Formats: sequence, C-alpha cells, structure tokens
Amino acid sequence: MASMEENFPRGGIQKKPTEGKTSNTKLERDNLFDDKNILTIMLSMTCQDNHSMLLFLLSQALCEGMLLLGCIKEVSDYELVVSLPNGLSGFVPVTQISDAYSKLLSKQVAQGELLEDLHSLVDLYSPGTLVRCIVTTIEKSADGRRSIKLSIDPKKVNKSLNASALASGMLLSGFVSSVEDHGYLIDIGVNGTNAFLPRQKAQNYIKTVKKGSDLKIGQNLNCVIVEVKNGGRVVLLSIDRSEVASSLATERQNWSLSNLLPGLVVKARVQKVAPLGIKLSFLSFFTGIVDFMHMDPEKSMSYSPDQVVRRVKACIISINPTTKVVRLTLRQAFLHPGGSPNQISNDRIGAVVEESTVKAFYKQFGAVFELDDGTLAFARLKHLSKTRKSFKPGAFKAGCKHKCRIIDYKHWLKCRVRACNPAGKKLILTLKKNLVQSKLPVLSNYEDAKPGLITHGFVVCAREFGCIVKFYNDVKGLVPKNELSSEPISCPDEVFHEGQVVKVMVLKCEPEQERLLLSFRLSNKPALDDRKECTPKKKQEVKYQIGEMVDVKILKKRDNGLEVSVLEDEGNVIASIPTVHLSDFVATCKLLWHCLQEGDVLPRVMCLSDNGERIILSRKSAVISAVQEEQVVRNFSEIQPGMLLTGYVRNVMPFGVFVEFPFGVTGLAPKVSMSDKFVTDTKDHFVVGQTVIAKVMSIDEEKQRVLLNLKVSECSSGDSAAESFALLNQYFKEMKEIRNLLRRRGESSMTQGLCELVPGKELQLVVQDVKEDGSALFSGGCVTGLTVTATRYHLGGQGFKTKALVLHVDALASKVYVSLREELLKRRRLTENSQHYAIVQHIAEEFAIMSLETGQLAAIPIASHFNDTFRFDSEKLKVGQTISATLKAVKENDHGLLLAVQGAAKKNVFVRVRNESETALEEVLAAVKHSLSLGDVVTGTVKSVKPTHVTVAIDDKLTGSIHASRILDEVPIGSFPTFTLKAGQKVTARVVGGRDVNTHRYLPITHPHFTRSIPELSIRPSEIEGEVTAVLSPKEDSATRKLELYSVGQTITCFVKKYNILKNWLEVEVAPDIRGRVPHLLLSLSTKVLKHPEKSFKNGQAISATVTGTDVTETNLYLSLTGIQSLEQGTITVGMVTKVTPHIGLTIALPGGKTGKVSIFHLSDTYMEDPLGDFKAGKIVRCYILSNENGKIQLSLRQSRLNPKSKSKVEDVEITCIKDVKKGQLVRGYVKSITSSGVFFGKPGEAPRLQVSVGFTWDEDMNAMDIPVLNQKEESSESEEEEDPHSKRKKQTKKEKELEKQKKEKELCKLEAALMDPSRQPQSADDFDRLVLSSPNSSILWLQYMAFHLQATEIEKARAVAERALKTISFREEQEKLNVWVALLNLENMYGTEETLMKVFERAVQYNEPLKVFQHLCDIYASSEKYKQAEELYHTMLKRFRQEKSVWLKYASFLLKQGQTEATHRLLERAVKALPTKEHVDVISRFAQLEFRFGDAEHAKALFESTLSSYPKRTDIWSIYIDIMIKHGSQKEVRDIFERVVHLSLAPKKMKFLFKRYLDYEKKFGTTESVLAVKRAALEYVETKSSLADI
Repeated sequence: MASMEENFPRGGIQKKPTEGKTSNTKLERDNLFDDKNILTIMLSMTCQDNHSMLLFLLSQALCEGMLLLGCIKEVSDYELVVSLPNGLSGFVPVTQISDAYSKLLSKQVAQGELLEDLHSLVDLYSPGTLVRCIVTTIEKSADGRRSIKLSIDPKKVNKSLNASALASGMLLSGFVSSVEDHGYLIDIGVNGTNAFLPRQKAQNYIKTVKKGSDLKIGQNLNCVIVEVKNGGRVVLLSIDRSEVASSLATERQNWSLSNLLPGLVVKARVQKVAPLGIKLSFLSFFTGIVDFMHMDPEKSMSYSPDQVVRRVKACIISINPTTKVVRLTLRQAFLHPGGSPNQISNDRIGAVVEESTVKAFYKQFGAVFELDDGTLAFARLKHLSKTRKSFKPGAFKAGCKHKCRIIDYKHWLKCRVRACNPAGKKLILTLKKNLVQSKLPVLSNYEDAKPGLITHGFVVCAREFGCIVKFYNDVKGLVPKNELSSEPISCPDEVFHEGQVVKVMVLKCEPEQERLLLSFRLSNKPALDDRKECTPKKKQEVKYQIGEMVDVKILKKRDNGLEVSVLEDEGNVIASIPTVHLSDFVATCKLLWHCLQEGDVLPRVMCLSDNGERIILSRKSAVISAVQEEQVVRNFSEIQPGMLLTGYVRNVMPFGVFVEFPFGVTGLAPKVSMSDKFVTDTKDHFVVGQTVIAKVMSIDEEKQRVLLNLKVSECSSGDSAAESFALLNQYFKEMKEIRNLLRRRGESSMTQGLCELVPGKELQLVVQDVKEDGSALFSGGCVTGLTVTATRYHLGGQGFKTKALVLHVDALASKVYVSLREELLKRRRLTENSQHYAIVQHIAEEFAIMSLETGQLAAIPIASHFNDTFRFDSEKLKVGQTISATLKAVKENDHGLLLAVQGAAKKNVFVRVRNESETALEEVLAAVKHSLSLGDVVTGTVKSVKPTHVTVAIDDKLTGSIHASRILDEVPIGSFPTFTLKAGQKVTARVVGGRDVNTHRYLPITHPHFTRSIPELSIRPSEIEGEVTAVLSPKEDSATRKLELYSVGQTITCFVKKYNILKNWLEVEVAPDIRGRVPHLLLSLSTKVLKHPEKSFKNGQAISATVTGTDVTETNLYLSLTGIQSLEQGTITVGMVTKVTPHIGLTIALPGGKTGKVSIFHLSDTYMEDPLGDFKAGKIVRCYILSNENGKIQLSLRQSRLNPKSKSKVEDVEITCIKDVKKGQLVRGYVKSITSSGVFFGKPGEAPRLQVSVGFTWDEDMNAMDIPVLNQKEESSESEEEEDPHSKRKKQTKKEKELEKQKKEKELCKLEAALMDPSRQPQSADDFDRLVLSSPNSSILWLQYMAFHLQATEIEKARAVAERALKTISFREEQEKLNVWVALLNLENMYGTEETLMKVFERAVQYNEPLKVFQHLCDIYASSEKYKQAEELYHTMLKRFRQEKSVWLKYASFLLKQGQTEATHRLLERAVKALPTKEHVDVISRFAQLEFRFGDAEHAKALFESTLSSYPKRTDIWSIYIDIMIKHGSQKEVRDIFERVVHLSLAPKKMKFLFKRYLDYEKKFGTTESVLAVKRAALEYVETKSSLADI
C-alpha cells in the first residue's frame, strides 16, 4: 500500500516554491477528461460528506520526458495550470511557451517598457484548450506532494521529429513566431525546417475561433502539413478547422514509436478485452492500452471477448519514453482534433440519488454507476461501505441498485462575482460556500440597501467599536458593538474573524455619503421576560414580522394562489401567495400565475400577515413601498382623518367596498364614496384583491370603524399625468420580468417566439382566413402555434399584404394583434415631453397602443390612478380615434414601445365594458331642453336637502338648485337655512341664474360633451315678489370679477361647508359660485374652540365673517370670524406654538401669517426650573403683544398681562427698568452666560437694553461691559460724589446738571453713530456678534471673527466660532459652509494635532462633497510643506475617486512641483487605465500642459505629438499645442506646427479657424513675406476645394 501511495499520491500536486513563486497549500485536483459521460463524479455509498479522492487508474507513475495530452485549467500572467491524465495537475511557466515568445519577454525586460507585439498568456490561452506537453521536472516537497513542471515548447515536444520524417497529413502542434504580410511563420520545433501558414489557410480559424482578431506571437495552433518542399526544409501548413478535425495518423506518414505524439487520432484494432481495459493495435505494429475509464460508454457493451470490434478510432493521450507504453482513449470528445472536451456543471454536489444502477465493478478500484439522468459516475472502493469489514462485493453486481450521494465533480468550480473592474479587465470572485449558495438578495450598491433587508456579507475588520462587513462591488457597512449580539460582547475581535461569512440586516443607509449601518440581530421581536410571560402561545410561534422581505421557492400551484417555502429557513417554513397579490395589476396577476412553475424562486416577497398558523405573502409593489416608507398605520389608534393609505380590496358588497391595509386595519368605502361617477353595481368598479389608495373620511373610536373615500378626485395627488405614467412604467417593468422568466425557461419554440415578438416588429405573414367582421387570421414561420389577427381597420383595404407590424402580444391567450397599414412603417426621431397627435391602434386591458405621426408606436396608460377603474361608453377610447399625447420616454423599452400620457385637453380613458345597469347624468340630461329664462317663477318639489343647497325637481326631467343664501332674507347667525325645507315639500321659486354641472361626480374634463347647465333658484320672499338683483352665470361673469364686489373689512354671511384638517382652515360658501376660507387662528379668540374647531362648526351653519382679502389664485375669499386683527402693542390675541427653542423661548404663529417670539422670561409670573416643559408645537395660547417694531413682534404669556384684573399673586414681578430693582430684593432668573468676569443671568421680564440709562451689571467689579467711557474729570467728580454726596449736591447748580446731562447724551450719540458706521471695522467680539447676527450666512464674517481670536492666540475661542458658524449657516449655503470647514482644517493644521485634524476632516467629509474636502486638505498639506501627508492623502483619493479626472490632474501637478517627473509619467499610465476611454485625450493633453509648466518640456511635446498623431482632427488639441509652443517654444517650431496643421484634411470651418490663427501669428511675430505666404496658402486651399466641388 505504501508503494501504491507513492506512485499514486492522494490529492493534487504542489509546485515547488521556486523562482519567486509562493507554494499553494491546497491545489485544485482536476481530471482532464471532464465531459457529459465521463466517470469523474465521485460517489459515496454511505451518504457521508467524505473528502473527494482522485482516480489513479494507470499502472505507472509519471516520469521526466513523458508526453501527455493536457487540458488548460487556469491561465495567469506567468503560468498555465494544466490538467493531466491520472488526475494530476502541472504548470507551464511563461518561459516554456516557445522560443519566439521567450525572446519577446527578454526584450521587454531589457528595454523596460511594454512591447506592442507581446501579449499576455491570458490573451493567448483560455481554459478548456487541449495542448501537447512534456514533463520537464518532477519535484517532491517535504510533505510528499509532487510539483510537475511542464513545457509546451515545440522544440521539446517534437524533439524526436526531423526534417526527413515530415510528411503530408501529419498533425503537429506549432506556435506563431512571426506575422507576415501573406501569412505566418510557425515554429514546429523541427531543426532545419521553416514552416509557413498562408493567410488563406487561416481565415476560417480566425473567423470562427478568434472572432476576427489576428493571430498573435506565442499562440498555440494545431497544424496539418499540406505540402513538404526541399526535403523537409520548407513545409506549408493549414489550420482550417475541418482539415484539422478530419486528420488521421496513417502508416504513410512514417510514424515511429520514438516520434509518436499525444493528440494523434488513429485507426486501431481490438486485440484483447480485459476486465480493466482493452488492448489495441494501431499503425500496423504499435500496441496501446485503453483503461475502463476511457472506453466509449455508448459502445461499452460491445467490448467483450465474444464480440470483438474490428476497427475503432482512438486518440493517444500519453507516451512513456522509458517503458514505451502508449495509452489511448475511445471517448468521442477526443476523436476530433482541435476541439475541447465539454464541461460538466457542478450544481448537484451533495445531492442524494435514490437509485443508481451498477454498470461495472472493479474489485481493486471501485464501481461504475449510472445515475438517474444517464450520467456515469465512479465510486472508489473505500466509498462503497463504512468499513472494510462491512463491505460485500456481491452487492455490487451489474444491475444492482444503490442509494448514493454525489460528493465531487472535477475541474470546474462554482463561484460568485464579488467585484468587477472593467478598466482593468478583472473580475474578483469568491468561493465561499455560504456566499455562493446564498439565496438572499445580493447587495451591490448603497441604493438597494433598504432598512430591513437581510443579506450575506463577510467580515473585513473586527475592532473594539464593532465589525466592518463587506458586500459585493465594494459596498461596506458598520455593525456597531451593541448590534453584534443580543448578549454584550466586550472584545469583538475575539468572537469574529476576518473573512467570516455573516448574515446581517440593514438598519439605516445614506447612499450619498456611502454610509451603511448594519446589525447581526436579525429579529426585532421583544425579548423581555415579562413580555414572554404575557404573550399567548400562538404569538410565540410567529416567525416573520409584517413587512419583512423574504425569498421564496414555489412548491405547488393552487387555483387561488401559490404555495411556497421560505428559502432563509431552508424550506422549513411554508407560506402562500394569493393570486391577487402577485402584482398591483389584475391582468398581470393572472399572467404571472400562468407563467410561474414549481421550483421557481421569487425574490423580495413581503410578509403580509403571520398569525402563527398561516403566513400570507404579497408581491404588490405599491403595498411594499408603503410599508417600507412607513406610510402605514399599525393599529386603529394611529388613524387620522385625511390620511392617504395604500391597501387592497378585501370584499365587494352591494353597499360598498371593504379595503384592508397592511397590519390588518380594515375600512369601508360606502357606495357614494367609491367613485366620482354614479355607481349602480359596485362589482363593475372594483374586484377583490385590487390595489387601491384610500382616504380616511372619519373614524368611530367606540365601534372601531373607519369610513374611506376611493374617489380619484380625493385620493389623487393632482398630477394625473405623473401618476398615470408611473403606473404604466410599473406595468411594463413587471411585463419585462415575465418575459425574462419565459425566455430563461425556453420550454418550447412557441414560448421563445412569444418572447421575441414585441410591438413594432415587422413580420412576413400569409393570410389564412377572413372572418365575417372583416378581420383576418395569419400564419408564418415566426408565429407558429400563435393566433395572429388583424381587424378590418388594420387591413387597410389590402387584405393580402404579407408585411405586417406587431401591435400587441397577449401572452396569456397566445394571441398577436398586427396591422398592415403602411403609415405605421415610417420612423422619425422624437424628443421628450413633445406634444403629438396620435391615432389609437389597439386597446389592451391596462394600456392602449397608438401610432404617432412619425410612425412610432407608443403606449398610453388607461388609468390615471389605482382607483381609476371605471368609464362610461362615451368616454372609452376607440380604434382609429385621434387624441393628443405627451411623450415621456423617447427610447423604446424592452416591449418595443415608447411611453406617453394623454394631453390634458382631452383626457379619455378606456377600461373594461360597463354593464347596461350603469347610467350617466349626461345621458339623461343631454336630451333635456327647457325654455326657462331669468326671472321666471316656477313651482317644484324638494328632492333632497344638503347642508349648503337644496335640489328641486321642477318637472320629470328638469332639476334646479337652491343655495342656502337664497332661502331667507335675514339669516340668523348659527342657524341652518337648508334644514327649514324637507324632502317632498312644494316650493315656489324664481330663476336667478344658471350654472354648469361641475360637481365632484361629473367633471367637465371627463364629460367633454356635457355642456348643459341647471337653473339656480331662489325662494327669498323679497326676490319672489320683487325683481332679480343678481345673476349667477359663469359664462358672463368670471370668478375674479365677482370677488371684486367684496371689499376688505366687509362683513358677510356665509355657510360652513367643512373643516379641512390637512390645510387647517374652515371652508365656507358665500354664494353658489363664491367660496371662502377662514384660517385656523381667525376662527375664534377662545382656545377651547381652536383646539377642536370641527366640533364647533357644523356643515350648513350660518356664520358672520369679515373679508380680509383673496388668495393668490383669486378664486377664494379670505375671511375672519374675529374681525381684522391689529397686532399693536398692548393687544391680546391667540397664537399657535410652532417651535420650542431650549433655553431661549417660543416661536408663535399669529393671525394674518405673522410670527412672534416669547422670551423664556415672559412665560409665567412665577419662576420655574423647566419653564418650557408645558409647551409643545401645535399648542394654542393667548398672547400679549409687548412690542411690534420693524416686523419683529415680542410677546408675553404672563397671566398678569393677559388678565390684568385678576388678583392672582405675582411671585416674580416684571422688571421694566432699573428703578424696579431695590436693594435687598430677591430676584430669580436664568443663567445667560458665564465669563471670566462673572455670571450673567436674565431677569424675569427683562427690559430692552435701550431703557437702561447707565451700564448696569450685577457685579460691581465687572469692567468688561461695553458702556460709554467717561473722561478723567468726570471720573474724579464721580468719586467725589461717592465720598460726599451731600456736599456734591450742594455745589452743583441746576444749570450744571443740565450741561452734564447734555454732555452724556452727546457721548452716547457719538458712540451709537460709530456703531452704525458701515465702514467701521469691528474692534471687539461684540462687534463681530452684531455683524454675524445681521448676516448669519456670510462665511467671510465668520472667518474674520476666527482670525480676530487667532490674533489674540485664543485658539479655543476660534474653534468655538467655527462650530457656531457651522450650526448657524443655512444648510442650503453649501459653499459658505465649506469655506468654514476649510478654515477649521487650516486652524487644526497650524495649531492642533494630527488627531484633531483627522477628526475635523472626517466630519467635513460627512457633511460636504467628499472630493472637495479631500482636495482642500491636500492643498493645506502642500502649502504647509507636509509633503508626506499630502502624498498619502493623494493615494487614498486615487483609490476612492479613481473615476474623477481632476484627482489625477491635481496629483500630477503636485508631483511635478516636487520635481518627481518619472512618478508623473507612471501616474499618467495609471490614469489612462483607470479613466473611461472618452477622457483619455483630454487627460493626456492636461498632463502635457502641466509638463510644460513644471516638468520636462520635451516629454510634453512628445505627449502632444503622440496624441495628435492618433487624433489629427482634434482642432482643440492643436490650438492648445500652438498656444503653449508660442509661449515656450521657438518661432521655427511654431511655424512647423502651423505648416503641418494647415495641410490637414479638415472641415472648411476648422481650416478657416487655423488659417486665421496662423495669419494672426505672422502679423504679430513675422515679416511681410511670411504674412503673404500664409495668405497664398489659404487661397490655394480655397481654390482646391472649389475645383473639387466643380468635379
């Protein structure tokens, strides 16, 4: 056994770590002959996951000089890894390819630059190619592994051949050594022989194999000798694939045992059949061996001693030079030279095969089995039983069946692409099993990282702060320490290791900053013990939270949906997806259910409900988006009237529709609130499962009921074009997924043909039948099995045309609609958002297809909203109808259609056919013609009573309306006029006008032919008896002119329509066509009323209001119920708290749109530790106006101000001036600031600063206050006054006092004037504070403020100013903020440490554009001569912003300024590789300009010359080159360039520009002769062009 292990070692080969190569600890062990029927599948009879072993079925070991047929397994820059017989692997160094290739390598090394003719091994060879190779050395490592070094050099492989032995028909391996004009010189390794491959003999190979690219030096070829000349000194070759594949080694070619080559195909005769193989004879007197692994499986039963096959074709796979043993294979894949063996996929590794049949048993090696799919597999002897003692050979007779597990395939590995670098032509792959086999969504960009997403990643870093996890395409995220586990982890680096595959959940993502927050805690369920105790058992079994996204696999299709298994739980969790939840579109649900099959995987399905027993999932994108964007309600308490919620129809009843939302909340949409149209049968409008958007009308908290509104007019955002286009886009996106699903499956030719048919495709068809209605049926080779039809309209009167255009493909019905009309075949270019007139050609269920005047087909949405589900017959689109459309997508999508929406002028929408039960008001009234005129008195019956109007039936078909304002002459305030009438009551009224039918049900925009108006009536006694004073006719008076009748301050009576919760105003009606709005704060002065206004105002109630103005659209009156508010000092009003600023006070919204401020000292009469605790945004308060100056309103909420008559005790009185403060008085306030001089704090009711006559402070020693400075005399007199105030008072007369007072006033005026001088430079911190307060967004002021502190070496204060600036400057002023960040970076660079600088830099990167911050820091480093740090930062930028051209240019400028010219040259090479091709010319030009300024001028010229030789027509580059040469070069060089450029063949416009530049140069620097020469050259150019034009 030891000798066998030595000859046939287990495992692969390990190369010796020589020539600078690192040894591999684990090499891949592949078998050469991997094809569909090859016995390389390792089986285990014990169903255990044992280590796969390689088959060594040859009886001899490898030796040096042995010739083998190998298969290239891997290709790298420096070697080829070759799979060999015996299950071994060898490697071919780059120096063992051919002599010509080795010479090019040596030349490149000597010159130190890349050679154009030298291509890498990756370009020359590909895995799967068969090559002839020879063993050069076999080295054994210390652990017993062998490293096999091979060579494919023809001089070594064909060393036994000589010129005299060459003959026509021989198949040799050769290598391209030179590319000539008429062919190629081929190195076949025979001394004294020159082999030539004519170009015509290589055309077929180049066209089919090389895809048109030319052959390259060092490329391996299978060559057939066509002709031998001059005794073998010259041979002509061919690489034609058919000649190579049919070549045979024959006796005439004089093959000998010494020069036989692997890969030769021979005709052989079977001599002997043994249990382990066959003995063959070939080429008359040679013998060879075929082991059982290389028998043809299809003819394996024919190889028996009784039935000897007389002739077989075989391929030589190895020749041992010592023992002369030749081994062959009978497998079909190797009997056609030039091909490559087919490879087997490895997706069945680990699969258990229930029944595999024994085909053959070899007691020394193992058994061959046939799997359930016909594939042959081999199991080693040790894998046939658990132990040797339990092994029973009798159980493995031919025909016996056993249960097996596939434990290995050979050669190919399944891996997953981790990152792609197109510029570098590199793919980064992963072999990690958990990543390769993961069924979770792939995270390859930050935009896909939605909160709640669960996916796989791997740890790249574990530190004390947590773990950094990396995903695909270099996406990285942080798992904080507290999210690593439910249990605390003190040292994450001890628990997690680099490269570990982990499952994570996304918590938060900021794509712009590329910041990703993750968690290892995948469940958000509460884990507290008390919660567990009180939770019912059924709740503990809940596996998924509502809204959680999972991937599922379809187990079974049922009539009402799909039964699926969740992949994350390895298929143990069963769930269901109802058919109606497969899509937002009803038609798509049916089609998707029809297309899906058992075993299909559906990604990103949302859990809709999980009660512990049954899990319901949904794929409705609108519902999923609503849940992910938190636009849902989780329970009844969260519902508020006016909310818009996305849900689906749960049930359709005669009285309305029940709508269910995520998290189980259900509401009812009554029949009257279902549609903007009259509803007769609810089932004609909605179906169960349909996606809808509902608006909450009202809630009943006691009964837990919700009333909804589904009218499009209430639920739409107002932009119907955008909403309808979004629906159309989503529909085609889902259709694309279905088409891709069918295309990948490819079950039948009909399905494939259906996928290829798209609207706009032209077909050649034959008319099969013409029906009675004029439509025709067609047939054709491209539409086999499909029903192809064209209506009479689309035949165009020419029913026998065979050229047709596809209009629509109905995949569910396998039906294709086509058109033969010629005008549809024209095509022209279009622009986005362009208006077109289009003709409707076909109408589908979700969209209509129309043809533009340019010939293109476009799709327009049928519905403008999810709830837009019904249209009358008169509103439906008809084939042939002309409509206006606006293009939204001018590029055809995957379905061959442009996307458009209907124009706003005529919006016709088509939906399913209406039942006969439906009636429209326009159909009833269209035929009604009345002869009523203004002033007529009519009698009618009250039909219905509404809050603001009464409907009166004048006769059987004519209906009129009485507005609430037309019922009583004197309307009592608070009454309900319409409720004085009752249904059925007879009334006498007078016609006062008429108005169009323009209600929320019957909109003129949807009823284009509805132009009837209804009579407007009045039952006022004064109007019935007198004359008509007002006429209501929208045709005669515009709304604007009617509003002009009302003046500001006028008091009017109006009627409540409703309170708008979303807009916070009360909507009222003044007249039938005049409406008004009362803002919330103008409803009442009572805070109780303002807290619940909807309870205080009832629909139809009469109220008195004051006109305050009109809105901006001049369609509504603005009204007030509290009169016109005058916000003067001393008045009391109401307001709403809009903002609470800690330590500062409140911001309050006042009536009339004004805003006021409440200081923290004016909130209460009593000092409180937390004065702002009782206030929050939205609270209604009464306010006292302290001042209103320059638009700034100061308020007070003190009860002593609001209720001055109340006798409540005031603990902390208000201080208005210094006289209010007495010695010994206890004053309580709030700290405002702490300085070195002491503590400043505000007093309750702090008075304005101007009221203080002198500099008053709480500390007598504080001399830092900015107060008027008195002169020395005054100081001395003041001190005298302090010493003897009585004597001072006696000495000073009244006149002296007056003079002193005037003098102080003058000094104060001077001080104030100085402060107000705009040219005055700030001298103190207070000055700067005033400036930044007036211009808070000016970065210049903030930087000057910082510089002021830095001059005084107050670094911390400068930092504090910078932080204040960053908080104060508006977020919209990005450049101003960036200026402050740069200043702060400069500050830290000069006065801080490297650590503080990096902290500021990291923050700056987060809040600004990272690239700008990096560039500014580089400039700071360079200016402060920190070149090392700058270079490190530039390296980081090149990695992070490698696609940014400016980074490369900035780094190049930096290097050139440092004198690093060679580094700049290398940087240019890197830049060209990294940047897109379109940027190369500009980058090279910029580098050349930098070289002229800072580097080598000669190299810059070379760059320009090289660029212009490749792009001679780039006049912009020529212009730049000329400008630089004029500045840096000689006149001769400039003239040479001009002479070259004016002789180019360019467009006349460009030539004119160049001649003009040349002429300007000569006028400035040349002579008269040179100027004339340029003019002559220009004239010759013009004459040449003219003569060419005449020809």
